Amino acid sequence: MTIRVLRGIGCAALLCVLAACGSAPVGAGYYRVERGDTLSRIAARNRTSVAALSRWNQLRDPNDLEVGQVLRVVPPNGNAPVRTESGSGGTSPEKSAGNRPPPSSGSSASASGAYAPKPPPSSVSISLIWPAAGRVVRGFSAGSNKGIDIAGSDGEPVVAAGAGTVVYAGDKLRGYGMLLIVKHNADFLTAYAHNRALLVHEGDTVRQGQKIAEMGNTDTDRMMLHFELRYRGTSIDPSRYLPPR
Repeated sequence: MTIRVLRGIGCAALLCVLAACGSAPVGAGYYRVERGDTLSRIAARNRTSVAALSRWNQLRDPNDLEVGQVLRVVPPNGNAPVRTESGSGGTSPEKSAGNRPPPSSGSSASASGAYAPKPPPSSVSISLIWPAAGRVVRGFSAGSNKGIDIAGSDGEPVVAAGAGTVVYAGDKLRGYGMLLIVKHNADFLTAYAHNRALLVHEGDTVRQGQKIAEMGNTDTDRMMLHFELRYRGTSIDPSRYLPPR
């Protein structure tokens, strides 16, 4: 029983790292999405509307939120429309009368631009190879895409970008489908999402280039590998550490 409990605690802590639960707090005027959040609930807490949040954050689908995603919850000028008590969820053009602080100085109209993660110092690096052979169909964006998306075909090999230890293998993190996480050292880990099959297990040691999964489309609408690189729990652009093609 004790071992099972400890494993459960360790897994929960690991998922929090991947979901950026341990990253630095966001600035005034922004909110980091947590598990179970919906855009309507976030709008209600911040006395605004779903339409306004969608517009400020350029959300194509209000139902498509990622855990750890940073959202602007006040408009660029710092004056948010207030929800009315009557009607069907409409908004008033009046300025908010609350004590909500404005965005911190120097912030831009985009949450991803204002809170772009700091890359590791130049003295810290990691040597990676491409985990899949396809082309990149979506690049890294600190606010909306915490990795890169690599297109491919059903069952195409997914390989370990670097040597390390598998610290998670499963499908319990919403939005990632069948997911593998490989820890390379005390600073870096990589994540491989949306696979159709996982070929290694938690605790396994893998070598760079070893086939660890088969590409799929679990929990997504297209066949691809979503690949992330984390430095001390913070998402960074993996393409900066991958060799040129």
